[in-house]
Amino acid sequence: MTRTVEAGFIVAASLLAAIGVAITEFTLGNWLDAQVLVTLATFVAAFGGLHVAVRRWAPGGSPLILPIAAFLTAIGFIEIYRIDPELASLQRWALVVAATAGIVVLWLLRDRGVAVLRRYRYVILAVGVVFLLLPLLPNTWPIHGATVNGSRLWVRFSLPSFDRVLSFQPGEIAKVCIAIFLASYLAERAESMAVAERTLGRIRLPEPRSLGPILIAAGAAFAILIYQRDLGASLLLFGLFILMLYIATARPFYLAAGGVLAIVGGFVAANVFTHVGRRIEGWIDPFGHFADSGYQAVQGLFAMGSGSLTGSGIGLGRPDLIPAATTDFIFAAVAEELGLAGSIAVLTAFALFLAVGFGVAIRARDRFRKFLAAGLTVVVGLQAFIILAGVLRLMPITGITLPFMSYGGSSLLANVAIVALLVRVSHEERS
Repeated sequence: MTRTVEAGFIVAASLLAAIGVAITEFTLGNWLDAQVLVTLATFVAAFGGLHVAVRRWAPGGSPLILPIAAFLTAIGFIEIYRIDPELASLQRWALVVAATAGIVVLWLLRDRGVAVLRRYRYVILAVGVVFLLLPLLPNTWPIHGATVNGSRLWVRFSLPSFDRVLSFQPGEIAKVCIAIFLASYLAERAESMAVAERTLGRIRLPEPRSLGPILIAAGAAFAILIYQRDLGASLLLFGLFILMLYIATARPFYLAAGGVLAIVGGFVAANVFTHVGRRIEGWIDPFGHFADSGYQAVQGLFAMGSGSLTGSGIGLGRPDLIPAATTDFIFAAVAEELGLAGSIAVLTAFALFLAVGFGVAIRARDRFRKFLAAGLTVVVGLQAFIILAGVLRLMPITGITLPFMSYGGSSLLANVAIVALLVRVSHEERS
């Protein structure tokens, strides 16, 4: 696919977002207004700017990544606007900021490429840990942490001169930093970690000095997240560590050990944290706990069931009845108003994103670039799987966002940065 075709798909995604806003206004009995043009201009400016930046600083990058991200963002924005136009207005600003950040990433890497990230891996890890610590800031400070639904994972700005409280999830940025650190560290230690030099009974383990720094970094991240009761992000980072170890070493031992630890950790969390136990109850028997922990899951099931094949139509469903429909359960809102067809389109887009990302990793000849592309792809794929599995009742609800689609500026910022890094890696692979 050429850059011209890529630009065409970006324009198509922008038109899709604008048409979705127009349809929503029609269902409310309104005529076309400025919201349609503002939406079209925002998407063209954001993804068009990224497209121009790719042409300028990563012309050899894959032309498949940006259109997929634009499509998913457009579908998510339509549902956000349909549920809460005020949140959609904020999401437009978040998209502009995220696109600007993606352009800055491409500009910073224009000369030395992603190799510069490898040199500063411990600095990047420290930045990630600092972001994880931000929600612990005291409530008396202008910038402070906030507890939502039992988890302290938000940071809020309370500025006297601004009539709105701004908030973001620093863990979204931290996951990108940790993925970069893992790719850099494993690029140097993959061979030694793949060779079992110690034994514990019948279990063969790698040299502790090779595995030690990763265990320390993982332990610090998990301790912070567990203290904050952000178990969704804990599960995401744990899965990232395990899958990256498996990618680097090809040893099934890490997958088996990770599965056992996940089961044990889930059992302990269910008995230690009240809100985790309630979520597991709502997962196992949502209808039996309809008035309490199962309400969100049941409303999501009702929404997806009523969507049928083609959905109720944009603006004609009742996704507003689903708690957290713009964040955790945005896929249920899409399934209700766009039906099975829209749901399959979203799942296909995520599958294509993973295929492109892992394709970049496979083709990369440098080990660091290979692991970096794989790690960033794992972050998007694993996060999408965790939240989609929660919506579809394959596992308990964890409270993380659906990449590109859910409302939230920090999530959009992190995922657009991932897109920029993947494009840059694919450019360096070709050049």
